[in-house]
Amino acid sequence: MERTRQFNAAVHGLRGVASIMVFYAHLLGGAAEHVYADRTAYVDGIVPFWNFGTYGVYLFFAISGFVIVPSVIRYSIGDFAIRRFWRIYPIYLFFTLLFICANYATNLIPEVNTPLAIVAGLTFTNILVGTEQLTPNAWSLTYEVMFYGLAATVFYFVVTRPSKLGAAVAVVLAIAFVVKLPAALFFLIGMGTWYLHSRKWVLPPSVKPWLEMASLVALIAVSSQGHFGYYQPEMRDPVALGTMAATAVYFYFAVDLNSLTSRALNLRWVMYLGTVSYSLYLVHPYVYMPMRTVFIKLGLFTDNIPLSLAFFITTVSILTLIATHFTHIYLEKLPYQKRFNKDVFSPHKLIPIKAGVPTNE
Repeated sequence: MERTRQFNAAVHGLRGVASIMVFYAHLLGGAAEHVYADRTAYVDGIVPFWNFGTYGVYLFFAISGFVIVPSVIRYSIGDFAIRRFWRIYPIYLFFTLLFICANYATNLIPEVNTPLAIVAGLTFTNILVGTEQLTPNAWSLTYEVMFYGLAATVFYFVVTRPSKLGAAVAVVLAIAFVVKLPAALFFLIGMGTWYLHSRKWVLPPSVKPWLEMASLVALIAVSSQGHFGYYQPEMRDPVALGTMAATAVYFYFAVDLNSLTSRALNLRWVMYLGTVSYSLYLVHPYVYMPMRTVFIKLGLFTDNIPLSLAFFITTVSILTLIATHFTHIYLEKLPYQKRFNKDVFSPHKLIPIKAGVPTNE
C-alpha cells in the first residue's frame, strides 16, 4: 500500500549544495592553474577549498543511490529506463554535440576527436573502451548510467522476475563495477541510507542533532584534506576512506525529515538550486572557461587577487545562473514534461512512495 510523505528537502537541497561546491571549486582551481599558477600562496591556500568542492561529485553519487532505489521498485525495468533517459539525456546530448562541434573546429583535445571516442561518449561506454568522456564533467554521468543499469537489472532478476542465472550475472557485474571503480561505493552509501530509513532504523531524537553536526564537521574536515578519483590504489589512503565513512554517517542523519540539514536547506532559493542542479553542473564549464579567457585577454586578473577573483566570480556566477535557468527550462524540464506530462521535481508537494522514507526522483 502506498503512503504519502513530504518531499525530502534535505536530499533536494543537497543537490544544489553539491552543484555549487563543484562550480566554485572549478572557479578557484581554474584560476590557480591557468591564471595565478606562479602565486604559491594562492595556489596552496585554495587547495582545501578545491578538495572539498570537487567532493561534491561524490555527494551526488550518494544522493543518486538514495533516490534510485524507490524508482527501481516503483517502475518496471522498461519504464525506469525510459524515465532515466528523458531525465538526463536531452540536455547531455545538447552539450555533448556542442563539445563535439567545438572540438572538431579547434582540435584542442585531439584524443577525443575520433569516431570511437565520440560514439563511446554518446553511449556512456567510454570506460569500457578506454576513452575519456566528452563534455566537461560528463565523466560522472557514465558512472551514473552504469549504476542505473546495474541497480535495475539486479532488482529485476532478484525480485521482479527471479532468475538464479540472471541474478548471478547481474550481481557479479555489480560487484565488478564497485571493485574496478570504488567511487561506486558512494552509490551504495546512498542505497544503504535509504534501506535503514525505510526500516525506520533511526537513533533517538535527543542524540541525532549532535551526531549530525559532528559528522558534518568531520566530513568537511576530512574531505578538504585530499583530492581523489577513488580508484583502487587510492583506497588505501586513510583520507579517502575517512571521507567515505564521514559521508555515510552524515548522510544517514541529514536525510531525516526533521534533520538540521533539512531545516537549514528548506529555503526557496536552495530548493531552486536543487531543481536546476543538473543543468548547473553541465552548463557552468561553458561559461567560466570562455569568461576566464576574456578576463585574461582584457587584463582583468591583476595583482590584487581578492578583488580580481571577486569580480570574476561575481560575473561568472550571474552569467552561469542565467544560462542555467534557461537550460533547465528548455533542455531539461521541457522534454521531460512533453514525454510524461509532469515536472522533473515537485518540491514541497506530497508525493506517493512505496517505502517508509521520503524520496525524490
